[in-house]
Amino acid sequence: MDPLVVNDLISIPMEEIDLHAVRAQGAGGQNVNKVSTAIHLRFDAKQSPSLPDDVKRRLLDSNDSRISADGVVTIKAQQFRSQGRNRDDALHRLRTLIVAACEVPKPRKKTRPSASAVRERLKEKRKRSERKASRRRPISE
Repeated sequence: MDPLVVNDLISIPMEEIDLHAVRAQGAGGQNVNKVSTAIHLRFDAKQSPSLPDDVKRRLLDSNDSRISADGVVTIKAQQFRSQGRNRDDALHRLRTLIVAACEVPKPRKKTRPSASAVRERLKEKRKRSERKASRRRPISE
């Protein structure tokens, strides 16, 4: 079977991806009760030799609910009525997840507001303070 090609550098052999056909949930009449069309995909990203270490780290650090604490990616595809299309959908979703982890985030540059922006902010703050102070009851002696 052909490997899952993520990009020019990364391809994952199908032996690393665990695919199981399960019964789909929801509406579908008798077909949903008889045929296992949904696909349950499991991929152990933490133990995968196919993923480079930096991609693996970004994938495991991402706050995605499909990735368990032990580094296993779990995807359930049941959108389509045929097992083949659900299988392709599950693999496509895994590929999309890995492609997102391949992107190196831009480092954040520290910025400071300009002096005029600081002056303007403080001026507006004084005006707001005076407006609210004018609504208070006068202090009686």
